[in-house]
Amino acid sequence: MSSPGLPAGRNRKLAFLLAGFSAVGPFCIDAYLPSLEEIRQVFGISLVSAQQTLTAYMVPFALMTLWHGAISDALGRRRVMLVAMALFALASLGCALSNSIEMLLAFRGLQGVTAGAGMVVGRAVVRDLCDGAEAQRMMSLVSLVFAIAPAVAPVLGGWLHHWFGWRAAFFFMTAFAATVLGFCWAMLPESLPVEKRQPLRPGFLLRSYARVLTNPPFLAACGALALGGSGFFLYILSAPVFLIQHLNIPETQFIWLFGPLTAGLALGSWLSGRLAGRLAPMKTVVLGLGLMGAAALVNLLICLLAPAGVWNVSPLFLYSLGMSLTVPSLTLMALDLFPNQRGLAASCQSFLQSGLNALNAAVVAPVFWVSTTSLAAGQGLFFLLAVGSLAGFVLVTARPVVVAPATGEELPASRT
Repeated sequence: MSSPGLPAGRNRKLAFLLAGFSAVGPFCIDAYLPSLEEIRQVFGISLVSAQQTLTAYMVPFALMTLWHGAISDALGRRRVMLVAMALFALASLGCALSNSIEMLLAFRGLQGVTAGAGMVVGRAVVRDLCDGAEAQRMMSLVSLVFAIAPAVAPVLGGWLHHWFGWRAAFFFMTAFAATVLGFCWAMLPESLPVEKRQPLRPGFLLRSYARVLTNPPFLAACGALALGGSGFFLYILSAPVFLIQHLNIPETQFIWLFGPLTAGLALGSWLSGRLAGRLAPMKTVVLGLGLMGAAALVNLLICLLAPAGVWNVSPLFLYSLGMSLTVPSLTLMALDLFPNQRGLAASCQSFLQSGLNALNAAVVAPVFWVSTTSLAAGQGLFFLLAVGSLAGFVLVTARPVVVAPATGEELPASRT
């Protein structure tokens, strides 16, 4: 059901706008990956130290996702998204003009502070305007458009690096952010009426964060989403080592990895939209996890039985397809637990997901990128953890619940 303030015919256009905002985060991660080696050489640092330019982005990204949604609950969705995009454009320009590794790290941090607003607040906008199967279809459309960024960014970044050097990717981010900002300034609606906004009082926020982040069904749904996604993100973070060192693919040919990944994401998002209203959300999630499990097993067998080559990429298509099937349903299942504070819930959801990604960037990826086999084992481990988290969600939601009158939150009967 579309919001009365937004004609149904504009849903597709809005999905493209939200996807443009959401794509900023992954684009910021992927576009400069082919330049890591040159950054290492220019600033005279190790590859692991160069990798910390990604950590410098991911940590503030994770921390700030806790606040984007809550701020948008108080000030409105549109204002928060536009201000964040403007600051992101300035931070990207600062990265491009950096003349020391310290300066680059600082501006990467500012990028991280602002890049998550589109992803977090965009989810809340979808849920503000749509219900049920329509929300799943719109979330799937956002994911479908959003899926293009991980493929385009490293390929474009590789060629920009080849032609102009490492700074070119950041100049492109500046132009991309400015373009998205212009379109959304003209076309993005405000989806949260003034009468539905929540206060930014510290005590109220602390209680709200505590209520969300200690809610077992919410944590389990977010865990399944974040852990399953980590099996995908592990290869994104390890792309320079996986492709250049293990598969002997040059920086201009990152499409060998990101093409199949994106095709899987796009097909999974399309299928999720087609299945909305026909297949129950939980069944869609189980189907997606089944595909992810098959992919993880095939990936490990290929690594164990065959020499490293481009065929190592083939199971990643199936894994990303399955993951993409699970994302819209798991996202909505978590947000629907807090119907009156979807912005804050989206912040907490993104914080848990991006916080795990930051840990992956700083610690996990360097541990697992030693070989193709260790990367496949890491993906399999994340898949098993995701299955365990979903099983926990099923167990805790099977208990009788009542709705708390003050918040609309579903609570186990023992907590009321």
